Amino acid sequence: MRRVLLSLFLALAACTPANLAERPSAHAYQYTLGSGDRLKVETYGEQRLTGEFAVNGEGKVSFPLLGEVEARGKTLAQFKADLIGRLGNELLRNPQVTVEMLNLRPVYVLGEVARPGEFPFAEHMTIYALVAKAGGFTYRANREFAYVTGEGDADEQATRLTSTTAVHPGDTIRIPERTF
Repeated sequence: MRRVLLSLFLALAACTPANLAERPSAHAYQYTLGSGDRLKVETYGEQRLTGEFAVNGEGKVSFPLLGEVEARGKTLAQFKADLIGRLGNELLRNPQVTVEMLNLRPVYVLGEVARPGEFPFAEHMTIYALVAKAGGFTYRANREFAYVTGEGDADEQATRLTSTTAVHPGDTIRIPERTF
C-alpha cells in the first residue's frame, strides 16, 4: 500500500514544473511602450506637431519633422522627455508637449478558462484579474501555476500563481488542466 501511495505521490509531483518562475507584483510593474501602442501627442501652439501616432513594428514613432523617434521599452514619461529634448534641440524653443496613451497592447488567455481570448490590458493587471475577465477558471483548471509567454518570447515559462502575479502587455497566459 505504501508503495502505491508513494508512486502516486511521485506521479503527481512530476506534473507540476520543478522550477516555477516568480513574476513581480502587478503594482511593481511599470508600463513600457511597444509595437501596437497608440499615442496622442499635443504640442502647444504647433498644430503640425500634434496628432495620433502608432508605435510601429520596429518600436518607433514616425513624428513630423523629426522622423523616427525611439519608443520601445520606454515609459510614457521617458518618451515625452525624449520628444521634448529633440523638439527643443532641433525645432522649438521651450516646447510644451503632452503625451497620453490612446490604447494599450492586449493580453491573451487560453486553456482552462470559461472564455479564452484577447482582452484589453489595464495598469496593474494580475493573472487573477485576467482570468476573471475571461469568465473565471473552469472546474479542470490548475490554480497553482500558469504558462506565460511574454511579448517577443519564443517559449512559455511556468509561473506560480499568486494574487499579485503581474500580467504584462502582449503576454499570452495559458491555464493548464490540473492532474485530478
